[in-house]
Amino acid sequence: MTIAITAVSGQLGGEIARNLIATHPDETIIGLARTPANAPELGIEISPGDYSQPEQLRHSLQGVDTLLLVSGMDAPDLRIGQHRNVIEAAKSAGARKIVYTSIQGVEEGTAFSAVVQSNRQTEADVRASGLDYAIGRNGIYIEPDIDYIDSYVARGEIANSAGTGKCGYTTRAELAAAYANLLTRDTFNGQTFNLYGTPITQTQLVDFLNGAFGTSLTYREMTPDDFIADRTAELGDFIGPIIGGIYEGIRQGIYDAPSDFEAVVGRPHQSWEDYFGKLSASATGS
Repeated sequence: MTIAITAVSGQLGGEIARNLIATHPDETIIGLARTPANAPELGIEISPGDYSQPEQLRHSLQGVDTLLLVSGMDAPDLRIGQHRNVIEAAKSAGARKIVYTSIQGVEEGTAFSAVVQSNRQTEADVRASGLDYAIGRNGIYIEPDIDYIDSYVARGEIANSAGTGKCGYTTRAELAAAYANLLTRDTFNGQTFNLYGTPITQTQLVDFLNGAFGTSLTYREMTPDDFIADRTAELGDFIGPIIGGIYEGIRQGIYDAPSDFEAVVGRPHQSWEDYFGKLSASATGS
């Protein structure tokens, strides 16, 4: 079987490709990237894969049996058409199956809802494609909080609008394990899966970060409007409200839902005690 991974130059696409290469050495794995020169060195064929170039996609997907479509990063109204280009190219090239990396989120009423709606539309397009399919709805990546630790320390706190809401975080490595199975096991066809670990509050997240990094952070709840203003000032008018909308979803409890991770992978999602324990060991060199 030939499996193609789109957006392989991105962090999630690259992680999924690495997992497949390691766990399914008998399969042919190819990567697609908008700019192949930017793709990491994976030891596999990398072909052009610009979601806005239908002819290019059709050419690059020739001979592919199963396709992983990693959700794009463009504006919501643009990504629907871009995803459709990929789906149609896969059909034209003779692919049998599409796996789509979707997201969990509030579908109405937040600044993130337009992004969620665009993902739901692509889910519908995948289901209507006539191909076999499997869809994952990813939780929130935990890695950005790790990458942001210096900024948190500079502020002495984590401040956002999540309040006491619990968030089903996940990691790219855990998602890669799940998508490797969705790609290679037909028992999951025709289904949609929530993919994340045990939901935790922001206060619990702060406790884990303090334990891992020896910090003394606290959590401060902000109003949704104040948090959007804070994020917009730092990240701009496009990304700032989206981040605010994600945390509004946490506040509303949308990420505190049952996960299908164990059913897909055959084991529980990595615990946060284990994840942060390994970070602590790495930070101390032990």
